[in-house]
Amino acid sequence: MIVRSRSQTLALAVAIFLLILGLLRLPQLIAASPGILNIYTRLTQPGLRQGPPHNEYCDLHQTHSAATTDGLLRPSITLAALLNTLEVMQSHFYTIWQGQWPDAIDWTAAVMGTQVSATLTAMTEAWRHRTSLTPSDAYTQEDQEHENAINRYFTQITSFYFGENAFSLRTQAYDDMLWVVLGWLEAVSFITRHSVLHYNRSGVPYHVSNPPSLNSTQWYAQQFIPQFAHRARVFYDLAARGWDTSLCGGGMVWNPHLAPYKNAITNQLFISASIGMYLRFPGDDNASPFTFKNPVRPATGLPPAKAHDPQYLENAVEAYQWLKTSGMTNRKGLYVDGFHIQGWLGGKNGSIGTGKCDLRNEQVYTYNQGVVLSGLRGLWEATGFRSYLDDGHQLIQNVIAATGWDTRGTRWRWQWSGLGRNGVMEEACDSSGTCSQNGHTFKGIFFHHLAYFCGRLPPTGFIADDFITFGADDRLAAWHDNKCEGYGPWLRNNAQAAYLTRDHDGEYGTWWGIPAGNEHTNARNMIDEDGFEVAPEDGTDYRNKDVPLDDSWTLPDDQRRQHWESMEKQREKMEMPEKSDWDPNNRGRGRTVETQSGGLAVLRALWNVVDSRR
Repeated sequence: MIVRSRSQTLALAVAIFLLILGLLRLPQLIAASPGILNIYTRLTQPGLRQGPPHNEYCDLHQTHSAATTDGLLRPSITLAALLNTLEVMQSHFYTIWQGQWPDAIDWTAAVMGTQVSATLTAMTEAWRHRTSLTPSDAYTQEDQEHENAINRYFTQITSFYFGENAFSLRTQAYDDMLWVVLGWLEAVSFITRHSVLHYNRSGVPYHVSNPPSLNSTQWYAQQFIPQFAHRARVFYDLAARGWDTSLCGGGMVWNPHLAPYKNAITNQLFISASIGMYLRFPGDDNASPFTFKNPVRPATGLPPAKAHDPQYLENAVEAYQWLKTSGMTNRKGLYVDGFHIQGWLGGKNGSIGTGKCDLRNEQVYTYNQGVVLSGLRGLWEATGFRSYLDDGHQLIQNVIAATGWDTRGTRWRWQWSGLGRNGVMEEACDSSGTCSQNGHTFKGIFFHHLAYFCGRLPPTGFIADDFITFGADDRLAAWHDNKCEGYGPWLRNNAQAAYLTRDHDGEYGTWWGIPAGNEHTNARNMIDEDGFEVAPEDGTDYRNKDVPLDDSWTLPDDQRRQHWESMEKQREKMEMPEKSDWDPNNRGRGRTVETQSGGLAVLRALWNVVDSRR
């Protein structure tokens, strides 16, 4: 007999309901989905934005393959390639009845949800620009296909809300909790944006005259905003407990189950989540989960949380100030992983040692250079201080240099530069095929946050009670756009490199830096001869290997150490076997939903920052 928990039973029931709902609309979806990629391909073709609609709707993959026979990612097909990558990710790796990407682990699943929501925003923005539609314009078949595609993928996001392992995530590390916050804020932002762009106040799409099938009072997805916002609020409140001033003068602790370790990712996540809550959180009056203080008193729930609470802004400002002055960057201007506290023996005799962040882990990861970018963009919008944008652009330039951008085409192009080689971003574990699910996810996270940072600055601000945002004058907006435009060649280089790792099923690999073209035939020999050796850092790669079970990482008492060992076994899935054909991206874990999300994110960054502006 299969025994399910109450939450699992609820998730299964909701997933079945959503599946039945989808089946009722299946005829529409079958008619619409194959054509939607063809539409997006035409959107990016010069001269095809005007004129009569095309009626030749090709198969999704055939359309994409026909446009990319030489493997080159041209500006005219970037959006179509992006949509194809999303389709492969969701059709190959997502299971709607579970509401999950089954092979993902809890925190990477939260990131997958974020990537899907952000891609939906790119889709709806692209459709907005296709023509200058007015309320009197006819509602075309292409419009219906676009709306059906949006609804199809959004339904998968709603099923993930019930499939997400929220109970387990509440007991995990603080960074795991903060990925959940960012994910549901992204979903709220998408719903809001799509509603504003394509629906008027009565709920009818702006460009619809009188379609009988779209007669609701608002876009149906708006009913999910309170649930999504509530989950973001619950996890933010849980994670905020990790802010600690007793050591290092501040900063977030990574994991409550380990010795205090203040790392870059948890602090960057706290910055981005805090400013995201200030700018995008719509408020929450849901009192659950309830707590019982004693048997005779009634249950007490969470108090209401107001939208745009200035406390979120204060948290973001304080956290970034701490991070910036913590000494967590190396000589290349890149964030290293974090700090231990020398002599900390809190579990043995209460000693906090030096109480300072003075044992630095020099390990460098790509995502540690990315998450803070969203925070810096948001801090500028909330304060108007250009220094936040300056810091973000400087970090991006440091990253580009560390990928060996200046050595491409030279004899030194295959030498490790700190975050890659030959102008292509790499994780240090990519070339050896030893990345964990963690490492597979990192590059996609970087490009997701870069795309957000390089979004156009709003021309006007907003004032309402104690909620204030700022706009950019023409000079600042042009400066920011020019900076981001300058990253275009590097973005295209990385998107092209990622694109070339696709196999015959359209699945992306993790090592984008593998030589292509004529040099590919020599790659295996170079690997065998350590030609892609990564310069060692004086650090601990605990994200792709096991967390060391010594006093600098774990709590001294055996019970807690055993607890952590058990958690680590649950977090990392069993490695996939080697495949017989020689493809460096089939080594180790092979192609996964996490590597697919990396391709999705870098293509979206290229589209949002460069090709959509042509």
